[in-house]
Amino acid sequence: MQEYTVIITVEEAVKLLEEGQAAVADCRFWLTEPERGQTAYEEGHLPGAFYFDLDRDLSSPREVHGGRHPLPEIGELAQKLGASGIDRSTTVIVYDDQGGAMASRLWWLLQYIGHEGYVYVMDGGYSAWVEAGHPVSTEVPESAPLSYKPQVRPEMVLHVDDIRERLGRPSVVMIDSREPDRYAGRLEPIDAKAGHIPGAVNQFWRNRLDEAGHWLPVKTQREQWRPVVQGAEEVIVYCGSGVTACPNLLSLWQTGVKGAKLYAGSWSDWSSYDDNPIATGEE
Repeated sequence: MQEYTVIITVEEAVKLLEEGQAAVADCRFWLTEPERGQTAYEEGHLPGAFYFDLDRDLSSPREVHGGRHPLPEIGELAQKLGASGIDRSTTVIVYDDQGGAMASRLWWLLQYIGHEGYVYVMDGGYSAWVEAGHPVSTEVPESAPLSYKPQVRPEMVLHVDDIRERLGRPSVVMIDSREPDRYAGRLEPIDAKAGHIPGAVNQFWRNRLDEAGHWLPVKTQREQWRPVVQGAEEVIVYCGSGVTACPNLLSLWQTGVKGAKLYAGSWSDWSSYDDNPIATGEE
């Protein structure tokens, strides 16, 4: 049986689009410049692509707790998908220009709401498409609206009380997807407190990519994960706000660990509670 991977090349994406077999979602977003993604989309995108904004479409507004990018309201996400010509059976190609981090957020959300069609992340993103000489468009596409009927899979998500209950359990592997300096508490440019959830191990999400920003072969990813998750009864992944945890979840999924769960609020939620324990240094 051929190994299935959700990562596809630009040329594979071209073939699917030429055959009219897929919808396209542009997920480009710069965390420090939240309006830049929309501007970039208006300046040029894959023909037929609809824009999905991290703040507006793939997250809910921030509150005191719950993290910087709470999960979106499901009804609103379903409405956006339907208006973009996507129902639960549609094959979807997602891309960004951030190494797959933002595209992986939409990939994960689609798994969470029970998507039945294939969802592919285009390797190399928009830059790879342009560098390969393929056409781009400035037109906002029109699509016949469809009805997207989500079937949420709540078992894929954990919240702060769930994490508190699991602290210290040897059968649980908790993965922190942030940069090593943020994990160790040596640097914290965004959130109020520095450090990590006690017991978490650091696996920076960009370690799934090569130096050119392309995804590593699935075999290599599997070798990376094997010593991390071996023997675990439960795998939990978090990051700063539940976004860059998603490429690690995607990687785990395609290497066979399909039960890995997202701590949706992640570090920005955990660190918002005064009584939550915090660890620093390496573990």
